[in-house]
Amino acid sequence: MPTSADGPRSETFRVYTPESLGAALRHFREQSGLSQAQLAEAVGVHRSYLSDLEQGKETEQVRRILRILRHLGVRMTLEKADW
Repeated sequence: MPTSADGPRSETFRVYTPESLGAALRHFREQSGLSQAQLAEAVGVHRSYLSDLEQGKETEQVRRILRILRHLGVRMTLEKADW
């Protein structure tokens, strides 16, 4: 779920689960005006893989990343980059 900071609206997603990662990916993809097919082609993955990520399905890669983060006691936060 996005949170807003003071000043200009900035959206930040805290990623704790595959579902929260999926919501963030979908939000930023839609904000960029890209379809799943366009983004998948641009980054070299199948559209179905991107769809699974956006739906919060737990892929092996996502499971490993979240397990590492939990073990280290840290969290991932995604926000729109200005680059």
